[in-house]
Amino acid sequence: MIKIFPTIDQLNEFAAGKFAEIADLSIKERGKFSVALSGGSTPKALHRLLAGDKFKSVIDWRNIFFFFGDERNVAPDDEESNFRMAKETLFEPLNITADKIFRWQTELRDAKAVVENYRLKLRNFFELTEENFPRFDLILLGMGDDGHTASLFPNTEALKESGKTAASNFVEKLSATRLTLTFPVINNARNVMFLVKGAEKAETLKNVMEGEFQPKKYPSQAVKLHDGELLWLIDETSAALLSR
Repeated sequence: MIKIFPTIDQLNEFAAGKFAEIADLSIKERGKFSVALSGGSTPKALHRLLAGDKFKSVIDWRNIFFFFGDERNVAPDDEESNFRMAKETLFEPLNITADKIFRWQTELRDAKAVVENYRLKLRNFFELTEENFPRFDLILLGMGDDGHTASLFPNTEALKESGKTAASNFVEKLSATRLTLTFPVINNARNVMFLVKGAEKAETLKNVMEGEFQPKKYPSQAVKLHDGELLWLIDETSAALLSR
């Protein structure tokens, strides 16, 4: 499903409402709500909205468990850290306790060790066997102007991963190694919600939505859920080139 909003404020308001709706249903059905947050700048406003007066009191935060779809391989207090952003905009305002937060242990420094640690966290929380993938209630995603999502960048090795839940991914254009959940995990979720804003993404979004299927070039095209709801929330500027 694709929903286009005149303003980013309206987009975030809808996203927060959807977050609350999925959380409520998940907790009623399974006693808990598992969500993987996205990084970057786009989710900041959503976090602040969720932590504000309107949603703070209507969501059962005690039964929500937070993971991260990807992370930069930096210290958890680094200004580039996705965890730090979520801590400042969501966890601290809501007094989320540490036992509800499953972050990438980047202080281990070695990317392979960080990934193995995260795979273990996923295995233990979701009670996985070797053959299974976690089933998140919700995964939040963004899309870069190159079509990447999470830290699954165009023409990188992690795009090929089919058997592991998490991967380290060297991104040549960034000269950096990123940490990311893999497509088998994303596509096994009950709900995935993309948040996309900005005119600089319009051409790529058109190619992702309406162009030839080229997931190596546009990794966001590879998000195709096996049994769940995929929701694209898009502002008018990023949707400008889409066929209406």
